[in-house]
Amino acid sequence: MKSNKQNDNLSQSPNFNWSSFLWTLGILLILNSLVFPYLFRQKIIPTTYSSFINKVDSGLIKQVNIDGKKIYFTTPDGSVDKQGKPIDALYQTGKMNDANLVDRLLEAESPNENGKIEFTETIPRENSPILTFLLYWVLPGVIFYFIWKSAMKSMGGRIGGNYMSFGKNKEKIYAEDEIKTTFADVAGQEEAKESLSEIVDFLHNPKKYSEIGASLPKGVLLVGPPGTGKTLIARAVAGEAKVPFFALSGSEFVQMFVGMGAAKVRDLFSQANKKAPCIVFIDEIDAIGKKRDRMSSNDEREQTLNQLLTEMDGFDGKKGVVILAATNRPESLDKALLRPGRFDRRVQMELPDLEGRKAILEVHLKKVKHVEIDSDLIARATSGASGAEIANIVNEAALRAVRQNRTSVSTADLEESIETVIAGAQRKGKVISDEEKQVIAYHEIGHAMVAAMQTHSAPVHKITIIPRTSGALGYTMQIDSGERNLYSKEDLENRIATLTGGRAAEEVIFNRITTGASNDIEQATKIARAMITRYGMSDEFDMVALETVNNPYLGSDTSLTCSANTAAQVDEVVLSIVKKAHEKAKKIIKDNEAKMHELSKYLIEKETITGDEFMEILERK
Repeated sequence: MKSNKQNDNLSQSPNFNWSSFLWTLGILLILNSLVFPYLFRQKIIPTTYSSFINKVDSGLIKQVNIDGKKIYFTTPDGSVDKQGKPIDALYQTGKMNDANLVDRLLEAESPNENGKIEFTETIPRENSPILTFLLYWVLPGVIFYFIWKSAMKSMGGRIGGNYMSFGKNKEKIYAEDEIKTTFADVAGQEEAKESLSEIVDFLHNPKKYSEIGASLPKGVLLVGPPGTGKTLIARAVAGEAKVPFFALSGSEFVQMFVGMGAAKVRDLFSQANKKAPCIVFIDEIDAIGKKRDRMSSNDEREQTLNQLLTEMDGFDGKKGVVILAATNRPESLDKALLRPGRFDRRVQMELPDLEGRKAILEVHLKKVKHVEIDSDLIARATSGASGAEIANIVNEAALRAVRQNRTSVSTADLEESIETVIAGAQRKGKVISDEEKQVIAYHEIGHAMVAAMQTHSAPVHKITIIPRTSGALGYTMQIDSGERNLYSKEDLENRIATLTGGRAAEEVIFNRITTGASNDIEQATKIARAMITRYGMSDEFDMVALETVNNPYLGSDTSLTCSANTAAQVDEVVLSIVKKAHEKAKKIIKDNEAKMHELSKYLIEKETITGDEFMEILERK
């Protein structure tokens, strides 16, 4: 195993760039042959021929070198070096037609020890070979090394990594003994685990499948909303199979320069083939796998996608290399990526049901100290929550217990953390006037009253008028007694009536309206419109689909697929549904006005009441 890790490190080291090396070497040679000799040579002082003759007559000349049409001579400049030796100045002048020059030089005096001028060929003074090597080769090399290193670091910081390693991946490689995650750590996704267990079995017993002629699926696409555990279950597959695990994101293939993403794909599959059997996990594959169109032809992303398609076609599935990919936008993926032979299998990672939420809750409760927890209540209260959200709720409950100086988590902590996630933390310091508090109390009791007086409505669990950081001044929490997957037309109409109950209470009790019902109005309108355009719950349009859902796992945005005249008719029907529910809510409030006053007074006093307290006062005669 140690050798494998060493190989991984070697595989991730950047390639040696010969182009950069040759450029650096060429610049170094030019500087060494032209620039540095000029910088290090002795400085030559130009002068006139008459000045030269005057210095000869004055006995100041030490050496003379007649080189063609130029005369070089040296004289003491009056200074000394560190060793106390005099320093000579080098002069240059032009050669004149002077027949007596040699005689004059022979007769002249000189500062030399023998008192004579040396005017034969000047012997050049050479530096020490070691000094020459250090100055001309080692020193420039060191300087350019640091310059080059600094430039590479600066460039790498600007473009997200070392440009010398564009063709290499930075994926996380986990050895088989490093992955501790198993299917036991994945709760609430039993169907997905059953589908993926076949891959684990193939990696353990490939002969069993090869004997019958079956081959392992090349790719498995994990599809589902964010937070449902796609990455977790991919790690669990590797942990169960006891094979190496390659993990990287689709965005890591998107590069600044054309062709680099494709090079990363080639490098990834090359490493995977060397480590086979193994599992390669590409998270958010929609970053490189989007549908191709004419507008984006021949761009970097498309080249990367084409390379991925080619590599998936090229590698042998019998080696045991499994490609797992995750996305929450399957509708945006290219059809060539989804055909059989590439991503052969699609595994749905849906939001957990009631039993799934219980299982997820139990998994995360093992990580914190807790007393006996009503897991059924918490599971029902977290309807529509993902596994990641449940994990966050448990963590928020643990933090609340610590803030209150307790050593264990209780059911009350979990309930409060659910409310924190839904509506935000409490704002007990917010100042609300008595008049506004009264309006808020009647508003929330109006919701609860309409819900309690209707059949097929979820029971009231909690009512509060404590402001929240989300902006809500109060809220009414309803929790179904069980898991519901289907809703009738009557159920949705009752839901709309409950949403209008707050505004109805304001109208009946105070004979005026406030801005507190803005969110209620939005939700009621959304439900009423869906009843007509998606669920076919109107006589006017019967079972005609009038809108489509975009990105079902990311917000479920909708768009109308009808004419402008039809859209206007839809608006009229939506208005009639909401108005009918509003009138129903006002009638319920008027019929129970006395109880409204009693319950609102109690809520103002307590600020928060439970569903049991509410029902006790409501049923009291």
